[in-house]
Order: sequence, then C-alpha cells, then structure tokens
Amino acid sequence: MEIQDTYFTIANSSPEVLFKEKNSKFFGYAFPITSEEEVKIHIENLKKKHFSARHWCYAYQLGADKIQYRANDDGEPNNSAGMPIYGQIQSFNVTNVLVIVVRYFGGVKLGVGGLITAYKTAAQMALEESEITEKTIDVHFQVRFDYKNMNKVMRIIKEKNITIVSQKMEEACEIEIAIRKKNAKSIFDVFDVIFEVGIKEV
Repeated sequence: MEIQDTYFTIANSSPEVLFKEKNSKFFGYAFPITSEEEVKIHIENLKKKHFSARHWCYAYQLGADKIQYRANDDGEPNNSAGMPIYGQIQSFNVTNVLVIVVRYFGGVKLGVGGLITAYKTAAQMALEESEITEKTIDVHFQVRFDYKNMNKVMRIIKEKNITIVSQKMEEACEIEIAIRKKNAKSIFDVFDVIFEVGIKEV
C-alpha cells in the first residue's frame, strides 16, 4: 500500500472577493493557517476592517493525517453558513486553510436556502482566487552523534538530499532532519545501523 504523504493547501491569502445577493454583501477570504491561534487573529483583523458588518462566518481545516475542522455560523441560522463554507474547503480538497465570509445585511431576508448558496458561493470564489499548492507530509528525526562522526552523517544527508531543520554542532552534535513520510523508514534504518549514531523521531 502506498503511503499518502502529500496534501494540498493554499500558497498565500486570497484577494478579497465580493458576492452580492438582494442588497446583502458577502466578502470572502481564504487564508493559509497552521494553528487554531491563527484563526482568531484573522477573525479579529476582519472584525476591525468590517466593524459594521453583521456576521463573520468561517470554517477551517487543519492537518493532513489527523484532520481537525470547525464550522461557525456566527449567529446565522444553524448550518446555513459555516457548513457551506466548510463544504467548499472539502470540495477544493485543501487543508491548513481558513475561509471567512463577512456579511453585511441588506435589509432583505434571504431564507436558509439563499444563505447557504451565498456563503457557499463567496467561499468558492475566495478559493478559486487562491493559488493551490501541493506539500509533502514530513517526519522529523533527531540525529545525535559525536563530532568525530560528523563526516559519516553529513555524507548520508548529502547523498540522500535530506532537509536539515536545525543543527547544534558541539562536542556532541544534534541535527534535526525532515523526511517525506514515505521515505522516513528507509532513512531511519540507514542512520540506525551506523555505529555511535543515534536517531529518534521528534
């Protein structure tokens, strides 16, 4: 069985998009995120920018192996805003993404069906304006060794084209490396058999 070790996300924040329906305005935004903390920051920023809006509805998804998601209707009728937005994140097959739709009420009620369509459309427009990019799921290892074994370790890192995340070169050396998930076991085994070199997942 082939290990799934890539996922899609957006390269950077989308430009602002606008969908209008019966005088209501729906501004859509998509942001790349890596944590829930970032969600709060983006929402706060948009609340400052659109301080007279009525609703700031959003959905996000985090993670590639273990998915975490949330959909928020922010006062709109149940499942009329957050879930339609989340549905677009799913249909674009992206993760580590936050989509926020800001609504200005135009005085005409849209009904639940109208709201679902409007939030879905604004979310779709924001994602269509985003550059979607493929990333690899990486496993991080810490390699520990004495300075005298540096050449052995560095030779493997160079040969196997391994990404170094951080390094501490003293009497006892530590290097953190990142490896694509599907190659992780074979790389682990290469280091594991070298005399006086330790490796563990971090």
